[in-house]
Amino acid sequence: MTADSIDAAVTLPGEDFSRVALTPAAAELLRLLWVRHGPLMFHQSGGCCDGSSPMCYPAGDFLTGDSDVLLGIFDVSEGLEPQPLEFWMSREQFNYWNHTHLTVDVVPGRGSGFSVEAPEGKRFLMRSALMDWPA
Repeated sequence: MTADSIDAAVTLPGEDFSRVALTPAAAELLRLLWVRHGPLMFHQSGGCCDGSSPMCYPAGDFLTGDSDVLLGIFDVSEGLEPQPLEFWMSREQFNYWNHTHLTVDVVPGRGSGFSVEAPEGKRFLMRSALMDWPA
C-alpha cells in the first residue's frame, strides 16, 4: 500500500480497514478496459499458473458464490459513469492471505487469455505486504 494507491471500500463484516488497493497504473488500465468492455470485476483464485494472478473479467462473467470472499469494491470511474468494480478471492486462497494487504499492479507482459487485459501487452500482478492489524 502506497500513499497514492486507491484503497477499496471495506466489505468484510466487522472490519474497518481496506484489504486491497490498486496502483495508479492499474486504475488507469482499468479505466481503459472499462471503456472497451463495460463494467469489470476481479477474481483471484490462487490456482497454479494464471490462476495465481488477479483475473479481470466483464462484471458478472465470472460467477461467484459461497466459495468466494468479496474483499473490496473500487470506484475507478473518474469521468465514467460510476459503477462498482468488485474484487473477489476464493475462500481457500483468502485463508492463506488473510494476514496480508494486497495491491493490484500492472506490468508489461502477456497474462491469461481469459483476463481482459491480455491483448494490451500488459498483465495485472498482485503485490502483498504483511498487514498492520488495527489496534
